[in-house]
Amino acid sequence: MTPEGSAARLVLDDPQGYADLRTFVTRGRSLDEDGAIRLQAEGTVLAAYVGVLPGRGLMGDGAVVGLRTIRLAAPASVDTTVALAALADRLARDTADGLELPPVPVQTAWAALTPPRAGWEPVGTLETEALADVARAGIAEVAHGAPPGAGGHAVTDLRLRVWGRLTETVPPVPAGAAFAAYALGFLDPTQPCDVVAHGRWTRLSSPRGHVLVR
Repeated sequence: MTPEGSAARLVLDDPQGYADLRTFVTRGRSLDEDGAIRLQAEGTVLAAYVGVLPGRGLMGDGAVVGLRTIRLAAPASVDTTVALAALADRLARDTADGLELPPVPVQTAWAALTPPRAGWEPVGTLETEALADVARAGIAEVAHGAPPGAGGHAVTDLRLRVWGRLTETVPPVPAGAAFAAYALGFLDPTQPCDVVAHGRWTRLSSPRGHVLVR
């Protein structure tokens, strides 16, 4: 595993992998300009996690995280969390020889929550348009629900209420999962999303990516 403070280089399988990671980072920054991304690899698959909603308390209840997996051309052993802005800067450079990761890690609570890799149980499927409707309605409610001049705490509380409630879909999922899938571009209009569960975790999966809710 790459030690903190040292640079690592990842070689992705093809140019499309770099393009996909750039898009994922850009979308993550649109949600939080000062956000972070966790990069985890053990072998030839890179898992890239972006925090969408931070959650509450020591157990991170309500945390929502987006996940993209990208093939690597060469095996790697990496687990680091870096600033989205720093990774965007590296991705803007020539990646012909691979992607050199930012050497300075950052600390963020959601990155300490590692979702399980196995043991997920199928719950059902959801149509992407239903999830998009939930996301758009929630975005509008957050935009208009906080009065002018409302402080940061009031806006944060409103976001927690809106995105923490369950959808009216079957199966129901936290509205924050729909928001994350919509905002990160994971909704494929040609295919429904699978819903699976594992203990305290729920995962919404499409061919474009995954949303994990604690």
